[in-house]
Amino acid sequence: MSKYVIGLDFGTNSCRSLIVDVANGKELASHVFPYPSGKDGVIVDSADPHLARQNPADYIKGIEATIKGALKKAKVVKKNFKASDIIGIGVDTTGSSPLPVDAQGQLLCFDKRFKKNPASMVWLWKDHTSYAEAAQITELAAKIRPHYLSKIGGTYSSEWWWSKILHCKNVAPEVFEAAQSWVEICDWIPAVLTGDISPKNIKRSVCAAGHKAMFNKEWNGLPDVEFLETLSPGLGVLRSRLYGEAFTAEQRVGFLSPEWAKTLGLSTNVVIAVGAFDAHMGAVGAGISTGTLVKIVGTSTCDIMIHPHKEQLNDIPGVCGIVDGSVMNGYFGIEAGQSGVGDIFLWFINNLVGESYGKTQDDKFKNLEKKASKLLPGESGLLALDWNNGNRTILVDVRLSGMLIGQSLHTTPEEIYRTLIEATGFGAIAIIDRIEEYGVKVKEVVNCGGLAMKNKLMMQIYADITGRPMKISRSEQTPALGAGIFASVAAGKSAGGYDSIDEARQAMTGSGKVYNPIRENHEIYKRLYALYMQLHDGFGTKQWNGNMFNVMKELLQLRDEVRITK
Repeated sequence: MSKYVIGLDFGTNSCRSLIVDVANGKELASHVFPYPSGKDGVIVDSADPHLARQNPADYIKGIEATIKGALKKAKVVKKNFKASDIIGIGVDTTGSSPLPVDAQGQLLCFDKRFKKNPASMVWLWKDHTSYAEAAQITELAAKIRPHYLSKIGGTYSSEWWWSKILHCKNVAPEVFEAAQSWVEICDWIPAVLTGDISPKNIKRSVCAAGHKAMFNKEWNGLPDVEFLETLSPGLGVLRSRLYGEAFTAEQRVGFLSPEWAKTLGLSTNVVIAVGAFDAHMGAVGAGISTGTLVKIVGTSTCDIMIHPHKEQLNDIPGVCGIVDGSVMNGYFGIEAGQSGVGDIFLWFINNLVGESYGKTQDDKFKNLEKKASKLLPGESGLLALDWNNGNRTILVDVRLSGMLIGQSLHTTPEEIYRTLIEATGFGAIAIIDRIEEYGVKVKEVVNCGGLAMKNKLMMQIYADITGRPMKISRSEQTPALGAGIFASVAAGKSAGGYDSIDEARQAMTGSGKVYNPIRENHEIYKRLYALYMQLHDGFGTKQWNGNMFNVMKELLQLRDEVRITK
């Protein structure tokens, strides 16, 4: 008898459920639910471009809509499918995306006092309103707790837990005072499914705790009270109301509550696994192993690697964290990434590309890709920085912005589009170079996500820039698949699952298409990358004190050389 798991994937604009056959990873059915609140699911503020919040009511609606929708489709795809064969549910979400709750675990945004206060909602990962607080945390930690920074790349980010909570304290003290605790949505959603949302009972993810909240067993969990009080008087009292233990994602939170079982048409024997972030579960869904860099490519990217925790591992400046167990138990998880990739392309399409390239977004992308694929590397004479949403790795600076140089009165949209893709590729190799510089060898790169599946030009450019084959994961829905893999282990072998993530990963994942680098393109991109790094260091670091005179001239020289050969 076939057994199945459900992976619930909560993204930036929508959520999905995926029903997966435990035996072989076959994806039976999925269903997507766009969040109804805000703009494309995100609550924004025209007066503050850094603000990005979400309505957690959308998650509740999404659970019901996606699971019911996927179950209905599964019965069509496989006539003998039965909902009673579902043995577990795993959950992945964006992060750090915390929300404030009261003593009973009720959300403050559902309290009529705070209904219209965005500070009471989910502080979405891409909310950068707390950039000043992030800098304050980094400065204080560097002075009195440098070890806090050593495992998170040396710089605390405005995308992360403590900076957002501190910003709430500063700008919305009434919400901060009313909050008994704060919970990441990757921890809150599994708790909701089990019916126990009491803050003291919620099992917190080591993935979220370690990468975003400076949690580490070496210093007894979260940052100490003295540090928090020095950071902001009154912040330290929150520590005792948070958590002192964190769990890996193959462990159980509990079982599906009777209320949810009735609503969804599932059994109360369904195991709910500890949640984690989408990138980390996506890495498992892509089949990660030692030496593999998994790139989860979407609106932004997350780059994930693992390293056996019994082997020596150096601290790596600029990464988003090195956390024991954040990806798989028994391994350090290494996280890096880029704050803008797909978002940059969407910005360009939506704001700067006219209807001559198509009336719909999809048509514009198709026509731009077709035209841009005919261009050679360096032919446009353009170079860009991929910092339209700041730099996540390796500079960790949200106050950096995008840049395009080399344009002339003859520059075309397809040239700009290709240049923006190239810029994200240069950002990708900068991350690889930094990781390898500190002793972790990148033996292969596996890409996953809809953008990696659909954008052939981008994947070929990435292969050419890095000089490495770009492998594509078999699954287009690797975060949801990864969540399902963790659910299969949480359910256990006796229920039809697995004893370990390694065992489940080998059975349930696979690879697809491979893009191989073109040697002559790689040679040109090495020259462009040197210019990119000159801009990178010149605009992104205090230490660089060089001259930019050569950049435009070398771009023109390279352009002329390439055009002669065409």
